[in-house]
Amino acid sequence: MTDHQLAGIPIHQPLVTLARITMVLSKDELVGLLTHEVNVLRHLITKIDATSVDYRPTDSQRSSIELVRYLVMQGPAIVQAIKTGTFDGKAWGAAQAAVDAKDLAALDAELAEQSAWYADHVGAMTDEEMRGVIQLFGPPGTRGTHFVNLVLANYAAYRTQLFCYLKLCGRTELTTSNLWAGMDPKPKA
Repeated sequence: MTDHQLAGIPIHQPLVTLARITMVLSKDELVGLLTHEVNVLRHLITKIDATSVDYRPTDSQRSSIELVRYLVMQGPAIVQAIKTGTFDGKAWGAAQAAVDAKDLAALDAELAEQSAWYADHVGAMTDEEMRGVIQLFGPPGTRGTHFVNLVLANYAAYRTQLFCYLKLCGRTELTTSNLWAGMDPKPKA
């Protein structure tokens, strides 16, 4: 019997198969990537000013501060869901309510704690836990796959949206260095 059959997973799930054979990222690398995302977000927050904090391109989209609030809470909330293998809507709502009351300074202060939080909560997981198969949203996959597809992908997607908001608010000096490295570009000689 294959690993797929034992886990009740259809054969057409290649990411699960690959992840069960070999880990693409070590836990230290994953924690490092999560820390990098936190640092990039903290850098982008410094670019939000009074004219851009409440900016929203359309009525149905999040404003800049709402986007930051989502980014601050989504990582830890999704990590908890991945660790337990279950999405807890009440915990998500409580986390959202907690960040909804915060301004940019308080959000940045919460972010300042998240790198250590990721090291404690993700770094403490065993390899077996990382390889464990869960199903949260969509097809089943390993916890490691969920960390990449949900947490890291959310950071990249939504910080890019925040970056675009800032550019639309006139921050034309921002470049890919701000978006991907979390730093201002080096001055041109």
